[in-house]
Amino acid sequence: MLYKGSCHCGKVTLEFKAKLTGAVRCNCSICARKGALLCAIPHETLQVLAWGDDLGTYTFGNHAIAHRFCRTCGIHPFAEDVREDGDRNAYVNINCVANLDPSTLSIFDFDGRAV
Repeated sequence: MLYKGSCHCGKVTLEFKAKLTGAVRCNCSICARKGALLCAIPHETLQVLAWGDDLGTYTFGNHAIAHRFCRTCGIHPFAEDVREDGDRNAYVNINCVANLDPSTLSIFDFDGRAV
């Protein structure tokens, strides 16, 4: 299924194809603060349609994940990582996906604080 999403102001928009059945609630320091529910997808399936100067990046710790956010409204619609084997994943914040009710998905807790 094709999903579309955006930040709050709409300056950062994205779309991706996936079969969503669940999402992850991570308790690491940044995910817990932003309240994101994340679904992992292959990076090549993510299309960021609006970006440029509107898209900011935040990394911390070992800089393994680039947390992307809108510089205007501050919302974090997705993140990206580079795994050790070179495969890239994207993590879409399903709270930013249009016409998707997160309560219809299974939510899995991930202990990101322990990583």
